[in-house]
Amino acid sequence: MLTIYRDEAGSVRESASLELPSEVIWIDLFDPTDEEKVFVESRTHIQVPTIEALSEIEASSRLQVNRGVIYLSTPILGRSDTPEAFLSPVGFILSPTVLVTVRFVKLSTFDQVAEQIHHDPSLATNVGVFTALLEAIVDRGADVLEGLRGELDQISRKVFRGNPSHRSHTVRSTDALRMTLSAVGAIGERVSQARDVLLGVGRIASFARDIGEGWITPEFRVRLRAVLKDVTSLNEYEAHLSGKVQFLLDAVLGYITIEQNNLFKVLTIASVVGIPPTLIAGLYGMNFKFMPELDWAWGYPFGLALILVSAIIPLIWFKWRGWF
Repeated sequence: MLTIYRDEAGSVRESASLELPSEVIWIDLFDPTDEEKVFVESRTHIQVPTIEALSEIEASSRLQVNRGVIYLSTPILGRSDTPEAFLSPVGFILSPTVLVTVRFVKLSTFDQVAEQIHHDPSLATNVGVFTALLEAIVDRGADVLEGLRGELDQISRKVFRGNPSHRSHTVRSTDALRMTLSAVGAIGERVSQARDVLLGVGRIASFARDIGEGWITPEFRVRLRAVLKDVTSLNEYEAHLSGKVQFLLDAVLGYITIEQNNLFKVLTIASVVGIPPTLIAGLYGMNFKFMPELDWAWGYPFGLALILVSAIIPLIWFKWRGWF
């Protein structure tokens, strides 16, 4: 889909001229077709990158300058407010006269800036739109990190609060711990995705500010500098969340290990307690002719009592040692 901003009359699409009118400041390509790419390239005289080119991870591919035009790309979170969040590449092509964006997923930040264009005087230029997009992405990243912090706090309360000595403490059950481990791992993945977005935004903001020094006004240079400061602070906050994620992962794994040890403890006690009775029963099960207990009137009760005592004594010893 091709959207041209500050071209309400649609003159650009209808005109046969290969030059863009001065009022056009932003061309947004959303999952563009080949025809739309050719149209934009013919009007702007720039090359629209493919999704493969935008997905390159090396800095030389994400930050380029060609004939005074700045080519930038960074991953952006799609469905950022859901557990199914994913990274999708976004391209920014910034020239002294127009901004071209290329994306392949619906983004609320782009819709937000598109709505602001109609009533915000600061978005009267292509650099203003570019700066507003970066600010919206950073604000959205902050909201995502705050939401993840809330989810981590909720998990932390479930894991660490309550009396773990009560067997009714279901939060410490194996199934609950397994689900908690999956939830913490998913949050860790989303924190990692947010870090990739913030690092990408920081790189392109710094690069654009330095390369476009000749035609980016001081007002927007100051705003780009503020974007960089916000990215720095959010990176520190993200590092804090990453540490908390790792702490919760270690804690949950520790509880799982404790549950497994408790299971092994029960099996160990049962096996040790069962050894003496088995030994006694095996002793009196031997078919020797001369066994004095065979002639006793109370031989059978004596054997049963001996088996019972041999089982109770290890239990008393384990209780004294505090095993259960």
